Amino acid sequence: MDKAKALPSYLLQRYQGWKATGYAENQTWYRRLAAEGQRPRAMVISCCDSRVHVTSIFGADQGEFFIHRNIANLVPPYEPDGKQHGTSAAVEYAVNALKVAHLIVLGHSSCGGVAGCIQMCKGNAPELENQDSFVGRWMDLLRPKYETVEKVEDAAEQQLLLERQAVLTSLENLMTFPWIKEKVEDGTLSLHGLWTDIGEGSLEYYDAKAKTFEPV
Repeated sequence: MDKAKALPSYLLQRYQGWKATGYAENQTWYRRLAAEGQRPRAMVISCCDSRVHVTSIFGADQGEFFIHRNIANLVPPYEPDGKQHGTSAAVEYAVNALKVAHLIVLGHSSCGGVAGCIQMCKGNAPELENQDSFVGRWMDLLRPKYETVEKVEDAAEQQLLLERQAVLTSLENLMTFPWIKEKVEDGTLSLHGLWTDIGEGSLEYYDAKAKTFEPV
């Protein structure tokens, strides 16, 4: 590969700053993580959105969370078809190899993936309908939920509701994995659905009994 280039100078400067301060002050902890391996108690599946910073939200240190990020925090259903499934592979490793006790799906406000799904379902994003659109085919996972918000006239409310449906879609699909279903039912693994408002810094959780999202 002859096209790769050196880091931009601003990233190099930030790395050097971290190595001289953050790493230097905690090098014993980093070396312990390297020597003993990781033992995260939870896996967080969140959106790629750069504004969603999982470790900051929960004040987590290195080694606490096993994190997987993708467009709109979606988990596909269990499909052992021999194809490459990055999200499913991450979930399998977290549950079966790392033995995490909690699987957390974190959705968020102003999600571009969800907005794209809405536009695609309305027929306003033909580029996402193309079979060579990776984003479009990924958002097909959420497309069936559009009918639950289709008649909502307020655009902001429609967006919010579908963002929450994205979280629920992932929780439902997680339960199609037989080894997840088994661990949830025997109490060794718990599923959690969260939604955060980026601007307000608020956090809501899905209450399965009330079937609504409630403030934490």
